[in-house]
Parts: sequence; structure tokens; C-alpha cells
Amino acid sequence: MYSTPFSAAEARAARARMGLSTAQVAHSMAACGVPVHPGLVAAWEHGSHVPSEPQLFALADVLWCSATTLMGVEPRTLAEHRLARQLGVERLAHRIGMDPAEYRKAEAAQFWDGDLRQTRALVEALGLSLRKLVGIMGRGEELARHLRSAVEGRWKAHVAPVAEIVVVNETLVGDALRTMHAEFAEFSERYMGHLVARNDDARLKEVAAERSAYLHRLTDHFWELIGDVGDRAPFDATGH
Repeated sequence: MYSTPFSAAEARAARARMGLSTAQVAHSMAACGVPVHPGLVAAWEHGSHVPSEPQLFALADVLWCSATTLMGVEPRTLAEHRLARQLGVERLAHRIGMDPAEYRKAEAAQFWDGDLRQTRALVEALGLSLRKLVGIMGRGEELARHLRSAVEGRWKAHVAPVAEIVVVNETLVGDALRTMHAEFAEFSERYMGHLVARNDDARLKEVAAERSAYLHRLTDHFWELIGDVGDRAPFDATGH
């Protein structure tokens, strides 16, 4: 079961910076509409209890720090990015036009399959990019497999699957895959040219190393070809 990440040490340090007692923190949280006992605040700071999401958000407000600071980790998952923005599930689901139960499933499974409109709203709400979303939702390896198959075989067959993963229109994806396929083909042509010319093994190994390096950064190169589209919210199917 998912547990809200929380750093007892960061909570203690934040309260010390504010010069507040646990009783004062509890009083201020109650004023924010989240009543807690001072003993619970102390339990958080000792690491024996973890605040709920509403309690985490209220505590961050009272201590004048970010939720990320109290979490003690840089957001890695969809849930943690949501917490960093101090958004509850229902509130975020409403903003992106998705049923809360469906959104919870996406967080639990770490798999996003929302439509383009929902994806646009999600990355805007969480301050993400398309490239970042693909990574945190665990679809990076799936993307890499399609890219590898595209450069080594029939790239057109992978346009639609890749476009679905990265939420970029098929025209841009097709342009990128065509370019990558042509670049990769050059390695084979150069290798065969050296082989036919019976060049020394050192040159063949050099070409093979270049090929290996190209495949190693295939995903990074794809996003480079996509351009800044991958570093901002997605656009509609017309490219706007």
C-alpha cells in the first residue's frame, strides 16, 4: 500500500526555523481546517507516524516550506509529483477531467493511458514535460524497444505506437523515426564497405563502436529530434 513519503528530520528542522512549538503547529493546522493533537506532530518528528496527505499539505503551509521539503525526496513517481504540488487525488482528477478512481489506478499501476486532453492537463498541473511523464510512468523501456525496432526494420510500423507513448502527433514522430532509420542505415553501409574493401579490423571495430554508441543513446536522440515539444505540455493532433 502506498505511503506518503515524509522526512521526520526535515519536519523538525522546518519547525525549528519557524521557532514554533508542537502545540503551536497543531493550533495553526487546526486554523487551516486540519485539526491534530500536538502529540501527533511530535510523533511525526520522531518518525513513529506519517501524516496523511491533507496533514502534509497543512503542515507545509504552517511551516512555510514546500511539501517536497517535508517529503525528503525529489519526486520520482506520479503520486510524489502530485504531492509536491499539494494536490489531492480528487482535485487533480477534476482538473484533468478524469474519474478519481481511474486516476488512482494510474498512480497505483504507474501507467498512464489518459487521452491527449487529459495528458495536456496533467503535465500542466504537475509542472512536467512529456519526456518526464514517459519516464515516471515507466514507459521508457517500451519506447526504447520501439525505437530500436524502428531503426533496424520498418520504421513506419512504429509511428503510431511511439506517438501513443509520447503523446506527440504522428507527423513529428514519423519525421524523427525516418531520420533515425536513415542514420542507422549508414552504419551498415559503412561497415559493409570496409568489409568488402578488406580494411583492417581496427576500422571495422571503430564503426561497430559508433553503432553501439548510437543505439545506447537512441531515446535521447529521439527527444532531440522531437525538439522542445518533448519539454513542454503536449499539443493537439494538429500540432498546435
